[in-house]
Amino acid sequence: MIATVTSAGSAASAGSAAAQLAWSPAGFVNEFYPSFWWIPAGVLTAALAIKLPTIVRLWSDPLLRAVGGVLLVACAVFVFVAPSTIARVNRITGVPNISAPWVYSLLTAFCGSCLLLIIAWRNGLNDRSASTVRAVRWVIAGSLGVIAALWILFALADAPVERLRDLDTYYANTPYMREMIVLYLLAQTVATVITSALIWNWIRTDGLDAWLRWGLKFLGAGYAAQLSFYAVKLPAVVARWTGHHLDWLSTGVAPPLACLSALLIAVGFILPHAGQYLHDRWRLRVAHHRLRPLYLLMRTVNGTGVPVLLHTTPELRLIRRETFIRDVLLPLARHIDEARRQRFYEAALALGLEPGRAKALAAAAAVQDAVEARRERTGDDGESGHEADTTELLREIGALSCALRRGEELGAVRERARGVKRVGAG
Repeated sequence: MIATVTSAGSAASAGSAAAQLAWSPAGFVNEFYPSFWWIPAGVLTAALAIKLPTIVRLWSDPLLRAVGGVLLVACAVFVFVAPSTIARVNRITGVPNISAPWVYSLLTAFCGSCLLLIIAWRNGLNDRSASTVRAVRWVIAGSLGVIAALWILFALADAPVERLRDLDTYYANTPYMREMIVLYLLAQTVATVITSALIWNWIRTDGLDAWLRWGLKFLGAGYAAQLSFYAVKLPAVVARWTGHHLDWLSTGVAPPLACLSALLIAVGFILPHAGQYLHDRWRLRVAHHRLRPLYLLMRTVNGTGVPVLLHTTPELRLIRRETFIRDVLLPLARHIDEARRQRFYEAALALGLEPGRAKALAAAAAVQDAVEARRERTGDDGESGHEADTTELLREIGALSCALRRGEELGAVRERARGVKRVGAG
């Protein structure tokens, strides 16, 4: 009976401990560890795939190429840091834990390439000042030196037991492996601190583009998360030197910070380019839609519209619509009664509208009248008694088209102009 109770108590204790582990950071990561690292790898690969067409199309832009390179290295880091990939690389090479210097090298290359990109991005690619050239050389030499040292230390170390998840803490006291682990952590911490300082100093400068500022903010947050990654990794390693056991910091807390950091940094590098690209595309579509009322009115004059072509760029669609409108509006302008347009303008002012809006409404009303006049004079291209100001009319087609949308205001302007004309005639 006592044995039964004891066994039940032990089982309950074990169940309680398992439940606590499941809700701890380490338990959460251990449960989802096999697929944990593939999440940022997939997101980064998708970001690179989305960015790739722009990089290929604008291959002459070195900043775009550099962003693509950083994303490619980041993807490689999260592909090779996954336990399944680590085991496969170790098995293919036949060297236990050879993935360690390989992954550490990729991480060092990623930190160095990010720092180089920030330097080039901020100072400009044409900056050949002594300080910039010296900084670039130091970053390249430092990164290559650290990578070479990592491989030398691994070659000198004795690490026969394969560790897929906790190599940093497992070999924290092993000669040469210890130095290799500390070297990669300290080197990347220094690179991250320098990059973070450059970013936050840049954010505080005036005159930054909004998309660039938001991109830098995401980068700053990403590097803060990356510093947090090293802040929990180093204590876990140091704890092993003093005989303590804080491995859960390295295996449970650090991985989510690494994933969050990579995603934020990727967004930070992509956002200024992607945001500006999407903003330009949106502006073109808005401009194209803005011209629709005037385009439809001109179609009633010409009888045909712009042919619809598949796979036409937004820029070309806008240019074709603007060209069509101007081509129809130019001969139509000879039917515009300038005296009537002036009355429309004065009527709009009398209604309390500001001059720019009044001028657009007056032009819209005059163009509508010219369309009606041309219909009544089918086949007659003779000039009216007034010469229209075609230069301003053709230049302000956007405002003219927007004015055509304001049916109530156009009606009010016409009513006011007719009333003024009747009073004048009386």
